[in-house]
Amino acid sequence: MKKYAVVLAAGKGTRMKTELPKCAFPILKKPMIEYITENIEKSNVDEIITVVGHKKEVFFDLLQDRVEYAVQEEQLGTGHAVLVTKDLLERRRGTTIILLGDMPLVDYKVINKVISYHTDRGNDLTVVTTSMENPKGYGRIIRNEYGNIEGIVEHINCTKEQKQIKEINTGIYVVSNSLLFKALEKIEKNPTKGEYYLTDIVEIMKKDYVVGTFVLRDSYKVMGVNDLFNISIAEKHLREQINKMHMLNGVSIINPETVTIGHNVLIEENVTINPNTTITGDSVIKTKAVIGPNTEIHSSTIYESVEVRHSLVYDSTVHENTTIGPFAHLRNGANIGANNRIGNFVEVKKSSTGDGTKAAHLAYIGDTVTGKNVNFGCGSITVNYDGINKHQTIIGDDVFIGCNTNLVAPLSVGDKVFIAAGSTVTKDIPKGALAIARNKQINKADYAKNLIKPKDDQ
Repeated sequence: MKKYAVVLAAGKGTRMKTELPKCAFPILKKPMIEYITENIEKSNVDEIITVVGHKKEVFFDLLQDRVEYAVQEEQLGTGHAVLVTKDLLERRRGTTIILLGDMPLVDYKVINKVISYHTDRGNDLTVVTTSMENPKGYGRIIRNEYGNIEGIVEHINCTKEQKQIKEINTGIYVVSNSLLFKALEKIEKNPTKGEYYLTDIVEIMKKDYVVGTFVLRDSYKVMGVNDLFNISIAEKHLREQINKMHMLNGVSIINPETVTIGHNVLIEENVTINPNTTITGDSVIKTKAVIGPNTEIHSSTIYESVEVRHSLVYDSTVHENTTIGPFAHLRNGANIGANNRIGNFVEVKKSSTGDGTKAAHLAYIGDTVTGKNVNFGCGSITVNYDGINKHQTIIGDDVFIGCNTNLVAPLSVGDKVFIAAGSTVTKDIPKGALAIARNKQINKADYAKNLIKPKDDQ
């Protein structure tokens, strides 16, 4: 039979104090809902239904057609949130795992284990529980003298004795589809909050069906993220897990507590990552690269034996044996060739450079296609914006660009061109030419005395 997942992501998340819906808030630069969705996709689940409500368009844009959607127009509790999936699920035979969209640490291994346990035990309903030293805010698991689950009591409704119970409800359930909606329709509105609690299905179903529990040892995996402080805790756990995985795979991470690596980043062995470095998005780091210190890379590919120090690299590609930085900035699809040097305070935007090209310091290369073995002198600028539109500069191979040169686009520079320092170039330069675009220097002999007064007169 098929396996389904229902992800509850309709909450506003007012404690996050953000305009984004809670489950869309980023952790390590990736929306929270992406973590649970990706792990479900890696699991044995066949289809995903995401329950959305507040600013549902945000989720439509994030997840697109990877999931089906059920809309909870009014916030009436978790029981009601699952009930709105009735039209999609009720006639589908199989088993459904119910998950919360604000639990980014739940991985596919946990999902598979819980579903297998539910099936192997012949349960009609399985509640995932865990133990916490400080269970404040969580529903408590009530068991009878035989150790069987009797019900779940929300923290707000707990007696003094029940608050001492450390076993809590994680909010994850596995249930047979044929029984789910029969139970949901029997839930009554809670008089305290005016909501329909999903937890009530335990007491409803245990009378006639087999209800069991799966006890999860790693309680941190089911922590809910409800505010910005929780975000920091979740990030800490993710950072530790991810860094450990990479180090065990042969990546040298210096001071790993200062290094942040995103969930989707791929790093080959024999890479060195220095302190205070962040690598996120769909980045790929190839073998023998040295990244950092004090570097940020996002959704970029870094090839073999590249060194990136004290720099920012966004949505870009850097080919083998190239040095980036210190204090360089690559962005918007920069494509840096092999054996390049992009040095101090150089920015490359939406441009490509051929092999062996160098811009050692203080240059801006924007909207430019550059050939091989080009040298950008200090202070060289490709002037790509006329105040209304962006224009492209094309530079051939073996070109020397003198210091403080402005290349005013649109412009084409041929191969083997030499551009004199201080030039402002506005016309195309043919192959092999020397371009000088500056006013002739004039020296006025003995003129300085008219500008500099003797000290006695000052």
